Amino acid sequence: MIAKLRSVFSLVRLPNLLIIAFTQYAMRYLLMEPLLPSDTFELQFGRFQFALLVLSTMFIAAAGYIINDYFDTRPDMINKPARVVVGVSISRKKAMILHAVLNIIGVGIGVYLAFYVGLPSLSLVFVLSTGLLWFYSTNYKKQFLIGNLIVAFLTALVPLMVVLFEIPLLNREYGEVMIRYDANFNYLLAWVSAFSFFAFIATLIREIIKDAEDLEGDNAYGMRTVPIVLGTFWTRFVVVSLIAITLFALVFLLLKYIFDYISLIYFSLFLFLPLILLGIRIITARDKKGYHRASTLIKLIMLSGILYSVVVFCLVSFKYLKSVGAV
Repeated sequence: MIAKLRSVFSLVRLPNLLIIAFTQYAMRYLLMEPLLPSDTFELQFGRFQFALLVLSTMFIAAAGYIINDYFDTRPDMINKPARVVVGVSISRKKAMILHAVLNIIGVGIGVYLAFYVGLPSLSLVFVLSTGLLWFYSTNYKKQFLIGNLIVAFLTALVPLMVVLFEIPLLNREYGEVMIRYDANFNYLLAWVSAFSFFAFIATLIREIIKDAEDLEGDNAYGMRTVPIVLGTFWTRFVVVSLIAITLFALVFLLLKYIFDYISLIYFSLFLFLPLILLGIRIITARDKKGYHRASTLIKLIMLSGILYSVVVFCLVSFKYLKSVGAV
């Protein structure tokens, strides 16, 4: 029983699901709530409903991991045989049933929440995410760059979901007050969008690195990933270029919008230096082990990006950083 449970947790990538949950809770309670323009303002999306939103996101992501492993069994037997679960410890039939159940629950909760906030069109976000994950696993993953962009887009959507469900309710409750002071809640969207952009570009980097790590198995089954199409030299060039873009964007944000010495220290130690080290590792990587180390490093960098929300919370709490929308 315990072994079977471990297999299920491995199949749905439990650590990744927990990071998804932490990201959304961090956006809500470490970023958006302390940045509200006044102590009298409160988040309007209910705590229970927000917990449902997190569960919905986790269930859809888990279903995506399952369907990805289902269709990737053969290449994974070459790339990472020790980590194959579908068809080994969990039958292919049971994996598909679990995939369907998680998707139905995830989308069902999402549709309920969309109607709860009075924006039925938000239901499309959940349906679209499920569809993209299916077509990614069955087709787009094999194509040049498209699969990488889809995964990066869906990862960026994780923090944005918090804003999509919160800001309409804030506008509905406090819109007249904000208009009176010629203010709005767009700054909350800007803050969360910055985290989403970082999630997008960091995920894109990681996906390309993973493709380089899985080159052997992917090539054997006719996939058209970036390393297979461009070759290792130009793949390294693309990744290093994305790292440079990330560094430039972070420096721009730090100097233009959020400059303070605490953020400068955090960015330098946990983002700038690791990104530079990542670039060096990519340039010097020559085998599967080298790319695996780079993949591990970019995961730590992504986690550092999320944890900056803790820094923002502390800065706002101690009045080192103030909301631009203060009333």
